[in-house]
Amino acid sequence: QVQLVESGGGLVQAGGSLRVSCADSLRAPSGRLFSEYGMAWFRQAPGKEREFVAGISWGGGNIYYCDSVKGRFTISRDNAKNTVYLQMNSLKPEDTAVYYCAASWYGRTLPTSKADDYDYWGQGTQVTVSS
Repeated sequence: QVQLVESGGGLVQAGGSLRVSCADSLRAPSGRLFSEYGMAWFRQAPGKEREFVAGISWGGGNIYYCDSVKGRFTISRDNAKNTVYLQMNSLKPEDTAVYYCAASWYGRTLPTSKADDYDYWGQGTQVTVSS
């Protein structure tokens, strides 16, 4: 049916870098494909609500970041590989969280930061940044 699988999480020291990936095998209603969905990364730290990190439109032309990661993180997608990436540089301890990949039909042209607008979610990958 629908498969979103994150990878690339791990432990890194502050100031280091990681790249997390999300591989998609979307078989959604009406023949919708990965390339037609807006994609995003969310994260959730223990005891906190899930927050929007970065989003990218179906063609990659519209990209938005939350203020706390702007200038440090880069979201990108390769539709030929059905994959979305989040390159994380200059990592801080406060970036520690489970990172989730998500797909949105509603936000396919303009990324949305609302979790309720996303139709499919991956299982998440842990990113831990030590001091």
